[in-house]
Amino acid sequence: MTVLPDDGLSLAAEFPDPTLEQWQRLVAGVLRKSGKEVSDAAAEEALSTALEDGLASRPLYTARDSAPDPGLPGFAPFVRGSRAEGNTTGGWDVRQRHSAEDGAAVLADLENGVTSLWLVAGAGGIPVPSLGRVLDGVYLDLAPVALDAGRDVEPAARELLRLYAERGVAKEAARGNLGADPLGHEARTGDEPFDFAPVAGLARLCAEEYPGLRALTVDALPYHEAGGSAAQELGCSLATGVAYLRELTAAGLSVEHACGQLEFRYAATADQFLTIAKLRAARRLWARVAEVCGAPGAGAQVQHAVTSPVMMARRDPWVNMLRTTVAALAAGVGGADAVTVLPFDHALGLPDAFARRIARNTSTILVEESHLSRVIDPAGGSWYVERLTDELAHSGWEFFQRIEREGGQASALRSGRLGQDLANTWAARSAKLAKRREPVTGVSEFPSLAERPVERAPAPASPSGGLPRVRRDEAYETLRARSDAHLAATGSRPRIFLAAMGPAAAHTARLSFASNLFQAGGIEPVTEGTFEDSGATEVCLCSSDALYEERAAEVAGTLKAAGGRHVFLAGRPGQYPGVDSYVFAGCDTVAVLSATLDRMGVS
Repeated sequence: MTVLPDDGLSLAAEFPDPTLEQWQRLVAGVLRKSGKEVSDAAAEEALSTALEDGLASRPLYTARDSAPDPGLPGFAPFVRGSRAEGNTTGGWDVRQRHSAEDGAAVLADLENGVTSLWLVAGAGGIPVPSLGRVLDGVYLDLAPVALDAGRDVEPAARELLRLYAERGVAKEAARGNLGADPLGHEARTGDEPFDFAPVAGLARLCAEEYPGLRALTVDALPYHEAGGSAAQELGCSLATGVAYLRELTAAGLSVEHACGQLEFRYAATADQFLTIAKLRAARRLWARVAEVCGAPGAGAQVQHAVTSPVMMARRDPWVNMLRTTVAALAAGVGGADAVTVLPFDHALGLPDAFARRIARNTSTILVEESHLSRVIDPAGGSWYVERLTDELAHSGWEFFQRIEREGGQASALRSGRLGQDLANTWAARSAKLAKRREPVTGVSEFPSLAERPVERAPAPASPSGGLPRVRRDEAYETLRARSDAHLAATGSRPRIFLAAMGPAAAHTARLSFASNLFQAGGIEPVTEGTFEDSGATEVCLCSSDALYEERAAEVAGTLKAAGGRHVFLAGRPGQYPGVDSYVFAGCDTVAVLSATLDRMGVS
């Protein structure tokens, strides 16, 4: 080790340490120049970003933003990871999802970087009798298998155990998860709850004879996919886990053995810091549950992170590769034990070989080339991450307590209260999506009407009938579908003429803004030629505020005389005769586009 000489020098010694007040004063000065009058103390709040669950992301974090001691990796409360070595011994488990009877695809994945399999079996997936064919050629003592079979969990689990015995896999060598999740299945389907006794029997069998197998999955994806926030996802997972602990201990398992039979599944989104904090908070909260239940040593939560289906877009699906890369990075940094990267075409049907290759290579690049797994808890010590972890843990615990006060997860599901909570959260988020406050690249921002659709074979129908499955692109997808139908029927898309006024310097920014906005609804902007030649009946003025004052009323009148039925103006609402409505940053884009298509007769 090299020891630097003690020469009395220190970095930045000639610069005095700035104070928080000085920073606030400087920020307030910049805000005032942009027209925002705020006091020095309010400057920080003015730059804060509101998150869900009443949380906020501030522009500056310092040592004053204290959080509880996260402990050491591998030790309670496990904030910094469930294992002392983290993922340094070989990276996280790269787990690929398969829902079709395609043994060749399974082998291709395992031969090219995938380390475990997530098999959707039973109704909506691989037929249970076909599991043997799908796993033909798979070394079951090397590749862990996680089942997801819904109500068919017992026959699927028995079939997998039969395959282990038939192929000579020692019981201690079998690894994976049998995937029993009665409450998750009920959340997905709304079906009547099925008997827990067989699930408890599988748990006892795993605890006694198969040390590498877990019997139950606590899947938080149904709540995430119904529009739930990060804290709601955490609260639902805790309530579900506690419900299973009660059932398992009532069936004779100790708390330690019951905890050992659970694996938790969470969504990883493109909001990397929120995902990192959520996974860290989840481990802390489950450690608290285990402690309260009298088994503090059993509180190391095993986590399976899945890139969010909610964020996957159907238009310009190639962008999904970027979203899943960020999500996988966040899952790995957050300490997930297993990570599933959904293929970029997941929302379109069965992924093809190229999509599966990109999905598995995403983790390989992050582990082997970016070396993310070489550092245990890379985000640890960050004032922002530690504070966000703490705040999210408190919010998640509060939601968990609320569910428990209402009778537990099953009661909250069956009463409809939980569904309403999730719907309220999604409604608030939908409003941001509609106003493009939460942009979706390729969908609400920078869409391409000329893109060729990506077509895939249909995937098996997913279970339905319970909580809804939402997507960020759904409102815009509805608008684009109307435009597509119009194109198929008439040979052209609905059009709007963008009337650029004045020199390029005056209209370029608003012309680009309006072009993106209308294309998000499948409306083709026309910027060349004259209005009469455009084939449009709607028009949008694009220029500077100064030119609007001088010419907007005149130009609007001329365009209406030429046949324009509705005149928009790109900019702040004002009083311009002849202008019917305005499009501006923060307007309800979905409502504007829907009304425009209605006027155009596009059904």
